[in-house]
Amino acid sequence: MAGGKAPEPAWPRVRWIEDGTQREACWYSARGAPAPRRLRVVDDRTDADAAYGDACQGTGLLWRGDHRNARQLLAALSRRAARHGAHRVDPRATPPGSSAMAQAFHRERQARAQRARTLGMLLVELDAAARLVGQRSAPEVAGAVADALGSSAFGPASPPLLMSLRELQGMVGAWQWRLQGIDVPAAGGRIHPHYGVFAPVRAEYVHLVATAPLPAALAAQDFAVDVGTGTGVLAAVLARRGVGRVLATDREPRALDCARENLARLGLAARVEVRAADLFPTGRAALAVCNPPWLPGRPGSPLEHAIYDPDSRMLQGFLHGLVAHLAEGGEGWLILSDLAERLGLRTRAELLGRIEASGLHVVDRLEARPVHPRSRDEEDPFHAVRSAEVTSLWRLAARRRT
Repeated sequence: MAGGKAPEPAWPRVRWIEDGTQREACWYSARGAPAPRRLRVVDDRTDADAAYGDACQGTGLLWRGDHRNARQLLAALSRRAARHGAHRVDPRATPPGSSAMAQAFHRERQARAQRARTLGMLLVELDAAARLVGQRSAPEVAGAVADALGSSAFGPASPPLLMSLRELQGMVGAWQWRLQGIDVPAAGGRIHPHYGVFAPVRAEYVHLVATAPLPAALAAQDFAVDVGTGTGVLAAVLARRGVGRVLATDREPRALDCARENLARLGLAARVEVRAADLFPTGRAALAVCNPPWLPGRPGSPLEHAIYDPDSRMLQGFLHGLVAHLAEGGEGWLILSDLAERLGLRTRAELLGRIEASGLHVVDRLEARPVHPRSRDEEDPFHAVRSAEVTSLWRLAARRRT
């Protein structure tokens, strides 16, 4: 990873004393965690209970030792965090869709956030070539880190970089997803998600888009729009179904690059255009598809942007703009789980009210039961609602004026 410029000057700096020498490094956190105010160097001899106590107090634990032991210490910290109080919910005592369920879900999110802060205190150092510093048995992570941060973040003059081991593991996992890809038969091949772009690991919504009856309006105007395309998977599915021209939009640069790369790899670049846009492009289409984040709420990390929709911004934006962007007889396909309803975060009446207020009516609703592994995880405190979750494709059309 030679060349490029040093990390942005705005990145916070962390200073500490190690072996009698003043050290300094830049601080990086994808989820926006502040740099630790205190830092202690730890190694293979470190006691897990003492490390957990320091981490709970906000002390950064900079690892020096065997990398395998660092992973073991992180696992030990995770076990202690689980024992010290993640709030668990008894679904039998909490009615689905109730305000009590919503409160329980918010408490669980807060507990998970606190756990993430604690586990995020185990730190690693990367040098100017994105190599782990001071670690035996250190794996090669340069490709994963460059994919996440950009190759320009490293170069001969770059200062060292500190980050949590947990976030580094997330980068490595995302890099493996990108290299291996995910087989999506309806898209005609493998989809390779980039770091920070939600991977299409849930088959339910892809199946719905692959099997829903295409609107008759496509015969007159063979043009569809995929709003918030992400990896480009739904745009690819539409193209494979025979839609002549698809325009895929997103406002995130990572998603745009990811979609373009996937569509080119699938041989669909000539039929699917990827364009930067906040929701809709100009003009009208016979079909507009949108799979917005399914839960109203504020995301706590980059990947949670695909799960949480602050103030239901994307959902409302799609519904409110749909009539103005549909051709005569066209349809809008809204893919949405009812998990928010089961968690008490939104009611079905609220959703139907937004559809009606946007000048739309429901042509049909197709449903898919959950098949993803999390729906079968009985250790999940919300297993009862996740196992009952239904993903729907709402076929929407403009209401005829009388």
